[in-house]
Amino acid sequence: MNVLHAAMNRRHFLRATGAFLALPLLGRAAEKLPPKRLIAIHVPLGMMPQFFFPQAGEPSSPYLDVLAAHRAQFTVVSGLSHPGVDGNHHAGQCFLTGAPHPGQPTFRNSLSLDQLAAEKIGLENRFPSLALTVKNGDHYGDSLSVSRSGVGLPAEASPRRLYRNLFVAGTPEEKAATLRRIEAGGSVLDLVLEKAARLEKSVAPEDRARLDQYFQSVRELEGRLQRSIAWESRPKPKVEFPEPKDIADANEVIEKSKLMFDLIRHALQTDSTRVVTLSLSTFSVVPHVPGVKSETHGLTHHGNEPEKIAELRQIEEAQLRTFAYLLQMLADTRETGGTLLDHTQVLYGSCLGNANSHSTRNLPLILAGGGFKHGKNLAFDATNNAPLANLFVSMLQGLDVETDKFASSTGPLAGLGA
Repeated sequence: MNVLHAAMNRRHFLRATGAFLALPLLGRAAEKLPPKRLIAIHVPLGMMPQFFFPQAGEPSSPYLDVLAAHRAQFTVVSGLSHPGVDGNHHAGQCFLTGAPHPGQPTFRNSLSLDQLAAEKIGLENRFPSLALTVKNGDHYGDSLSVSRSGVGLPAEASPRRLYRNLFVAGTPEEKAATLRRIEAGGSVLDLVLEKAARLEKSVAPEDRARLDQYFQSVRELEGRLQRSIAWESRPKPKVEFPEPKDIADANEVIEKSKLMFDLIRHALQTDSTRVVTLSLSTFSVVPHVPGVKSETHGLTHHGNEPEKIAELRQIEEAQLRTFAYLLQMLADTRETGGTLLDHTQVLYGSCLGNANSHSTRNLPLILAGGGFKHGKNLAFDATNNAPLANLFVSMLQGLDVETDKFASSTGPLAGLGA
């Protein structure tokens, strides 16, 4: 019996026993359901709680009214925080990690939600994850992404560079130069590892953990270098979206945010990545928003002065209108089995519950899309908060990541049904 005939007989057998359905869908890739995806958005200066959270018995609030067109597609959560995460604005770097006591000399960050998700659902993409930011200057939490070794991953602030990395093929000379840089990076790692291995023999016991963290960082970098080499020879996707110019005016935070949202949508739609984080910082800017004439950070410390509160409300409502722009884009993008929003979890929130007092309790949080049953408010104890990491466990499970534990979690979040 020749090989072809044997294979045919085997298929007939499998079909007859019903096992044929478990075979790979050869030649039927178009029927595959779209992948599950994650976007996590952080607004470092928070949102005024009196306008964000619905009052007892009320279905909405002034800020949620801005998102009214999408109310059936998101859930509002109150009464969550990260135990031990304090440190005022330092807390921003822990939004997706929950690592306690940022800002302390002994602080060490931990693996972020997005990076765990990327390990499970992102490794077959050109970019396992994208870390992005809109900012003016450098501040805590400009990047939300943290590796297993506790190292923050740099966030891209240039829409033009992001676009070129995603969609513009380099010339043969540019590709060759990129490969040389990647290979040079590998050579440097070899040298570093050789020196570190010699150091390991004489390191003091109290420094062992620090050296182990270093080795883990090197291994992570090695993996990224190898994936970069593999992808360098593959064509990049084409999109009907022109290469953008970077917006020079730092106060144009709303337009800069929209531009990043446009690029995120195209990155997900082309399956260039499945995991994205974005920090939308309004530190050190006077946003071009009608009625606003003051710098945002100063306004967050409003001391309950009505004029400052009115200005800050204009900024935060403009940010939420921009978030609605993203939700609308994702909902309007059709794909097999639904929309891009149906298959994408979108987390929007802050590690400050009240920026006026630098409180890191009762955080403002919205979870949209991703196949969950939305249109409701989940209110936990505003004083004795439940762990925010419980929400992260539910999100990971929604991405088919098999886990019942993340950071300080005690289990999945009650009431969030898929």
